[in-house]
Amino acid sequence: LQAMSDNEQDWLALRPQEPSPSQCCGGGCKPCIYDVYEKELAQWERAKAKQDKSLLVEKKEQSNNSVLNPDTFTGFSVSSVEQLTEDTYQYKFELPGNSSLRLSLGQHIVLRGVVNGLEVQRAYTPISPGNAEGYFEVLIKCYEAGLMSQYIKTWRKGDVVFWRGPFGGFPYQPNKHGELLMLASGTGLAPMLPILQSITDDEEDETFVTLVGCFPTFDKIYLKPLLQDLGRYWNIRIFYVLSQETSLEKLPWSYQENTYTGHLNEDLMKTIINSCRRGPFVLICGSSLFNEDMTRYLKAAGIEENSSFVF
Repeated sequence: LQAMSDNEQDWLALRPQEPSPSQCCGGGCKPCIYDVYEKELAQWERAKAKQDKSLLVEKKEQSNNSVLNPDTFTGFSVSSVEQLTEDTYQYKFELPGNSSLRLSLGQHIVLRGVVNGLEVQRAYTPISPGNAEGYFEVLIKCYEAGLMSQYIKTWRKGDVVFWRGPFGGFPYQPNKHGELLMLASGTGLAPMLPILQSITDDEEDETFVTLVGCFPTFDKIYLKPLLQDLGRYWNIRIFYVLSQETSLEKLPWSYQENTYTGHLNEDLMKTIINSCRRGPFVLICGSSLFNEDMTRYLKAAGIEENSSFVF
């Protein structure tokens, strides 16, 4: 067998790597990381056929013009890092001038990180209002063994991080639904916040909202001051379900009447739905297990499938 020529090895080293399934965020992005790979592979094959490496130069598409784009990654600078709980952080990114990401409600953006030479992509939903000027914010939970988490934990003020998007979203229209029932587990709170803020900012929007936030303990509830402010509006109610708290006695009295201990189960779901002021349309965001459980409980409570949306 003839040894592979140096030229062949050079080309092999330049061949784009096929993404592993864990690198796909599963958010139905257009283009998906696999689409990007197919495009890069075709480009590599063309360059190899012509033996012209200069055709690979625009291989890694990214831009520094600070305009978010679904096709290419754009660099944004980290302007602040705030630790909210032991494993959850709020990151603020700078937008040039007074520009805005102009996201529609609940849309997510995709982050690219490189860890040990492996490219990883994950989807996150900004928690800042879609029309926020000069900045955007994301809420991220870091996992001990997570590849992307290892990369995110290195971020410091001034670092440039690459994002593309926006994708997805919930087509919210003011006053379309009598009541929104939001079921959020942990950072699943993220897509709910811009929707809540758009309702409270619009005096004409009289949609009732019941937000149910599921967290392990009282200390692990994110963004308490923001949630307290939102809960003061006449049409907003906020409940907490704390899976690892055994008693409400230690909680501040202002939380005791709207907090449940244990898990959000079928019975509690029925209680909450029965307390809604109008027939609710349900928004769900959490882990895939949480989303499946909630969908099942809603069905048991008689909520039609076309009356819910899963982020």
